[in-house]
Amino acid sequence: MRVALAAFIAFFLASPAWAEPVCATREETAPALSLLSDAMTGGRFAAYQPVELAVWDGNPVQASEISIREDLRTLRPWFDGLVTYGSHSGAELIPGIARELGFRAVVMGIWNPDDDREVENALAAWKNHPDIVVGVSLGNEIVFGRRGSWDDYARAIGKFRDRAPSLPLTVTEPFATFLDDPDAKPVLAKLDFMAVNIHPVFEPWFKDAPPFNWADFVVQAGRRLAAEAFCGQILVKETGVPTAPAEEGFTPERQRDFYVELARQLPPSRHLAFAYFSAFDAPWRVYDESAVAGHHPEEAHWGLFTENREPKPVMEVVPRLD
Repeated sequence: MRVALAAFIAFFLASPAWAEPVCATREETAPALSLLSDAMTGGRFAAYQPVELAVWDGNPVQASEISIREDLRTLRPWFDGLVTYGSHSGAELIPGIARELGFRAVVMGIWNPDDDREVENALAAWKNHPDIVVGVSLGNEIVFGRRGSWDDYARAIGKFRDRAPSLPLTVTEPFATFLDDPDAKPVLAKLDFMAVNIHPVFEPWFKDAPPFNWADFVVQAGRRLAAEAFCGQILVKETGVPTAPAEEGFTPERQRDFYVELARQLPPSRHLAFAYFSAFDAPWRVYDESAVAGHHPEEAHWGLFTENREPKPVMEVVPRLD
C-alpha cells in the first residue's frame, strides 16, 4: 500500500519565499558539463571512498594504489562514474586508475577547500586527466555540519575558479539546506552543477512506509530542487539505505528494495540522476565526527559491498553495464 503521510505531503507543498531557480551558465565549462551529462544519462555513478582510506581521530590513513585499483575493479562491472570525497591520502590517484579501468567520469571531492595541498592535488588530477575529471565538489555538508558558512563556499569557489575556469564546480549539502536557507541562493548562482544529499532514512515516517515512498521522496525532492533552487544538472550524490543495524529498521533487503524502486522511478537523464551511496562499508565512520549528535552505528553499513569487497544482495538487482 502506498502511504499518504501528512508530514511528507506538507514538506513538498511548502515553498520558500525565494522559490525561483537560479542558473550559472558559463561557456568555459560547457565541454566538461557535456561529459557529465553524458555520464548521467548513459552510465551509473557510485559515491566512493577508498576502502583503505579510514579517518581515525581526524587523521586519515593513506590508501595504496594497489588497494584503490582493487576497489575500482570490483565496482567497474556495474559503475562507470565515481563521486569522491577528498583529494588526499591516496584519493588523488583515483582519476588515473579509473581511466585505465574504463570509467568515464569522476567528480572529485575536496574535503577541505582551505587545504592548499588538497586543492593542488585535485587540480593536478584534472590537468592530467581532463577527459575523465568532469567536476569538483568543494566540501561535503560544510554548512549543515557547522564547519563553515555560505560565505566560505563563495570564497572557495572564487579562488578555485581563478585557477581552473573551465572545470565545473559544485558544493554538497542536504536538500533541505539548499531549499530552506535563503543564504544559499548567492552560492547556488555560482555553481555549474548541483551535488545534493537526499536521505529518506532520516525522515520520521521512513520505518512505516513502503519502498515506493522512500524512492518517491528522493524523486520529489530532486524535482523541487530543479523547480525552486537550481536549473542546471542535479546529481543526487548521496541517497540509500544502510544494511544494519536491523533493530533500527536497516537490512540488506531494505537496501535492495530501495534501489529497485528508485531505479524504476528515477531513470537517468541529463538533468537529474543519482549516485549509489556508498560503494563500500566503512566501519570507522561510526567513530567519525558527525553533524548530528549521538551514536550512529548505521554509518558503518551504507555500502553496496562490505569492507572486504563482498557484494551485498542489492548487487543482484543492479544490472551490469554493457
